[in-house]
Amino acid sequence: MWKGKQQKVAICMKVSSAQENQEELTDGVLTSMPLQEAQVPHTSSSMQQGGGPKGGTYSTSGAAPIEPQPGLGLSCREEDKTMEWENLTSVSEFFLLGLPVQPEQQEVLFGLFLSMYLITVAGNLLIILAIIADAQLHTPMYFFLVNLSLTDTCFVSTTVPKMLANIWIQSQVISYAGCLSQLYFFLLFGMLEAFLLAVMAYDRYVAICHPLHYIMVMSPGLCVCLVSASWIVTALSSLLHTLLLDSLSFCAGHEIPHFFCDVNPLLSLSCTDPFTNELVIFTVGGLMGLVCVLCLIISYMSIFSTILKIPSAQGKRKAFSTCSSHLSVVSLFFGTSFCVYFSPPSTRSAQKGAVASVMYTVVTPMLNPFIYSLRNRDIKSSLRKKVGEMGGGNQSGVNEFLLLGISESPEDQRVLFGMFLSMYLVTVVGNVLIILAISFDSRLHTPMYFFLANLSFTDLFFVTNTVPKMLVNLQSQNKAISYVGCLTQLYFLVSLVALDNLILATMAYDRFVAICRPLHYATAMSPRLCILFLTLCWVFSVLYGLIHTLLMSKVIFCGSRKIHYIFCEMYVLLRLACSNTQINHTVLIATGSFIFLTPFGFMIMSYVWIARVILQMPSASSKYKAFSTCASHLAVVTLFYGTLCMVYLKPLHTYSMTDSVATVMYAVVTPMMNPFIYSLRNKDMHGALGRLFLGKAFQRFT
Repeated sequence: MWKGKQQKVAICMKVSSAQENQEELTDGVLTSMPLQEAQVPHTSSSMQQGGGPKGGTYSTSGAAPIEPQPGLGLSCREEDKTMEWENLTSVSEFFLLGLPVQPEQQEVLFGLFLSMYLITVAGNLLIILAIIADAQLHTPMYFFLVNLSLTDTCFVSTTVPKMLANIWIQSQVISYAGCLSQLYFFLLFGMLEAFLLAVMAYDRYVAICHPLHYIMVMSPGLCVCLVSASWIVTALSSLLHTLLLDSLSFCAGHEIPHFFCDVNPLLSLSCTDPFTNELVIFTVGGLMGLVCVLCLIISYMSIFSTILKIPSAQGKRKAFSTCSSHLSVVSLFFGTSFCVYFSPPSTRSAQKGAVASVMYTVVTPMLNPFIYSLRNRDIKSSLRKKVGEMGGGNQSGVNEFLLLGISESPEDQRVLFGMFLSMYLVTVVGNVLIILAISFDSRLHTPMYFFLANLSFTDLFFVTNTVPKMLVNLQSQNKAISYVGCLTQLYFLVSLVALDNLILATMAYDRFVAICRPLHYATAMSPRLCILFLTLCWVFSVLYGLIHTLLMSKVIFCGSRKIHYIFCEMYVLLRLACSNTQINHTVLIATGSFIFLTPFGFMIMSYVWIARVILQMPSASSKYKAFSTCASHLAVVTLFYGTLCMVYLKPLHTYSMTDSVATVMYAVVTPMMNPFIYSLRNKDMHGALGRLFLGKAFQRFT
């Protein structure tokens, strides 16, 4: 029914246009035009076969008038009036035009916003971790600050990743459902931030104006109730605005002059009366905003009144310092928001609004951690304490370890230095060539090679994380590595191994779709889906490495500092611990099962289905061609998991220090072999590398 109405409207528009054009044509210029040539959409098989219902034609002489379409009535224009926008909205997607910059500035814009996004996420996560880890910060004010940092992280993640993805894949499209989803979360976290700032203002009011009653008034129960009420109210309000917007019709242009879906740009695209939406915005939205602003104004008026009554200047300065960070954040957030939404209509511009929106959607969440860390002694003290613990001030008193490597013999070390230096150079050159060949050859701009480029990038940094330090130790005869350096190396080692594993699983899914669902490959492995898969791989691997590194920083080392390994490895460090490491073991088994066993099981299932499909192919040439598309990936998976299982599939108490030789296989040999496997067994890579080095000369040879 929905689709039929859309087709009727489209036919009406085409026929009406043809009728108007018919009056302008003179006799003898065009005698007749078949309905099919008029590009009227076909709604039935009879129309497709006959070129139109009953073979109707357009005539410029007036002798053969247009026959009415069945079901359309005598006049399309009359029916258009009777069913005026009955189909609410036929829009399936919008186009986010982004910020008003030149095409050559897109790369600069991508780098700028990516940097700002990473700084925002890292800064807010540091605030959250510092408050959670420090018992002295378990107070109402920092409880609200944790929620504010979490809200800022989600707020900026609602808009910026989509904009970065659009710039990267050079597409401005966002689906209708995606646009409404983005709008809902944008409103949710935007209003939630305003409510949390108002709640924090009340907290500062009680702390300064009624300090003796602070513990009783700001009880844990009340704090949880205030945050929960903020979440519930903002969630319901966002849902109301989103549902009302979903009821509008969008029949004009689908271009949004913004880098995300906001209320005002969407209302301007509506071709129905948005009176109800505007009324709800002014009533519900205005009421919520008024409550937040009044709470802020009344709280700070009372605070300033109390501060001015304090006799000493030192007392005034101390009282004001407790709310200066919050006041700075409030001024930044509400100031930039008012500039966007409360400017006079005569001075309002879509492009200026998009640029101004960057301030409160990106800049404000990025600056909040700096404001609270630079202007807050408690946060600075907590961060210094954590850095000090990781820099040698930990409970164990260990400030460095000794990486003894594979052999302590001077003769062997010279041989090892030359061997590992050669392997490292081969690995770097091979993976860089893979990345360059894929980047410069448009024929390889496909999902499979997109993931292969990221796999080579991961292998490149994976081997760089361990081998250079080992080469320095071999050359300088200095085996020491600092406590911070060891944990840093451990973090990147764990994260990059997990990332390697997840990318291999994603590539297995890509091969499954290519072989088992070839007709759906273009839609199933769309650019947006590929970027989403890769982003999830990065997020899970970063969190996996962060969890284990933080847990390792809590372990006490009081025995030997000698590591019979070429790098800081988790099993070895746990063997050196003299504190209880039961939590580390439990988390290692739980997260390791999720990060490694789940993708491994997924890869097995993918290749079982691939093998079944290949075996069902009738000809041997088809089987060989299908198998060749996944042979390289299967070889890399076998090499990666084979060497990994040799080292880690054994109980911790049987783990031997001599297993460092086996570790060389997955830490050095596997990243070195991957480029050879993909280049020697892949004709596309042969051609790309040939074009990269020889250019037009290679094309003449081929």
